[in-house]
Amino acid sequence: MSLLTVEGVWKNYHDHHVLRGIDLSVEAHEVVCLVGASGSGKSTLLRCVNLLETVDDGAIHLDGEEITDVRVDPDEVRKRIGIVFQAFNLFPHMTVLDNVTLAPRKVHKVGRERAEHEARELLARFGLADKAGSYPDRLSGGQQQRVAIIRALATKPRLMLLDEVTSALDPALVTEVLGVIRELKEGGMTMILTTHEMGFCREIADTVCFLDDGVLLESGPPEEFFTEPREPRTREFLRSVLDARRV
Repeated sequence: MSLLTVEGVWKNYHDHHVLRGIDLSVEAHEVVCLVGASGSGKSTLLRCVNLLETVDDGAIHLDGEEITDVRVDPDEVRKRIGIVFQAFNLFPHMTVLDNVTLAPRKVHKVGRERAEHEARELLARFGLADKAGSYPDRLSGGQQQRVAIIRALATKPRLMLLDEVTSALDPALVTEVLGVIRELKEGGMTMILTTHEMGFCREIADTVCFLDDGVLLESGPPEEFFTEPREPRTREFLRSVLDARRV
């Protein structure tokens, strides 16, 4: 049984179809990269998986449970899913340690001592042990994004969703955030991420999915996706990415 299945999902905003019949399966420990032009539906798909958006048709299952059933409590589902956005969304009035321990203590009812111990271990693991008492505005963009990822990890999620987590960073800071994601993959974390970093996508993904105008047009292993794309629109997208690098 797949850890996550998306079956025939549609999402509409008024008369605009943002997602059109999306089918996707994600196995435990798999890394799936969603690629495509801006507005293709990548971020909306992540928001639907985390129940930040309601689907208009279709179903999403997590660990065999239909989480899009109206009787399901979204907050209970989100305890099993971590999500990190391109904006860091850290609480500016809280220290790094307080940002990381907030959800474990308030949502998962973990005691303060244990929550802080586990948070410090995570901060040390990702090179931020000395930033526990700092406030977000004292950190670089790369450090803030690493804290945002650590905050999501602190709840021990079954699935991590990462939405363009490097797009708001200076190029010099991208490498450190990608290093965190690389380490998560090595540790067996199941992830779905949207990215414009094609080289990194090719390195880290088990499956690459190309979304075009709300349709999951093509998917496959990176070695096939990047060298032998089947669909003309996929070839056009990859060509445009390559051309943009040459400018």
